[in-house]
Amino acid sequence: MRISVVVPVLNDADELRGCLAALLGQSRPADEIVVVDNGCSDDSAAVALAAGARVIEEPVRGIPAAAAAGYDSATGDVIARLDADSRPGPDWLARIETAFETDAELSALSGPGEFIGLEGWRAAAARVLYMDAFFLSVGAAMAHPVLFGSNLAMRRSAWDRARDGVDRTDPELHDDIDLSFQFSAADRVVVDRSLSVGISARPFDDPAAMRRRFSRAFRTIFRNWRTSPPSQRWLERARG
Repeated sequence: MRISVVVPVLNDADELRGCLAALLGQSRPADEIVVVDNGCSDDSAAVALAAGARVIEEPVRGIPAAAAAGYDSATGDVIARLDADSRPGPDWLARIETAFETDAELSALSGPGEFIGLEGWRAAAARVLYMDAFFLSVGAAMAHPVLFGSNLAMRRSAWDRARDGVDRTDPELHDDIDLSFQFSAADRVVVDRSLSVGISARPFDDPAAMRRRFSRAFRTIFRNWRTSPPSQRWLERARG
């Protein structure tokens, strides 16, 4: 099984350096790392090349376009995804490989993020009010588990089925939610809560950025509900 890891980036060279270092320290190495340069003006591309990653350019700004371009370019049987601020543990890829090898029906796999630097009540609040709420509420909105963009993996065949349905043009969409909506009740999508990665706590220090995240989530959900309403999705799940 070949595993590709896709990392979109826009002017985040320092965070990307840490992400790639964590990938290079995996007990099961990635077969390829694809860094998507989404119009960087810093040295992100140089950082990626120095770490042995393959760099592709996506001129259309926004994570939806950059992530999709990376998935298209990936050559692995399984396509994993991290963000530049993701910090996977050393067994992250090994666990992904085991999950897909032992479950032939598995289409996609995801896990949560743990906010780096948050401690005590702030860490607990972030986990419950942000991460747990994300998986619970958005999963209910689409009638199956939702993928978390900073920590996901899917079979190449699953992406081939989903790729024409994702929106690549609207930078104000949550690409992971939009991707998740392309899976149906017939697809086996799993969230493994123990498969966590470290992620940046920067949004909690920027109220405007946090508001944008919630706004993008609602925008993505309501757009997909136009063609795939929750009642229809839950009925399909009940029948399946």
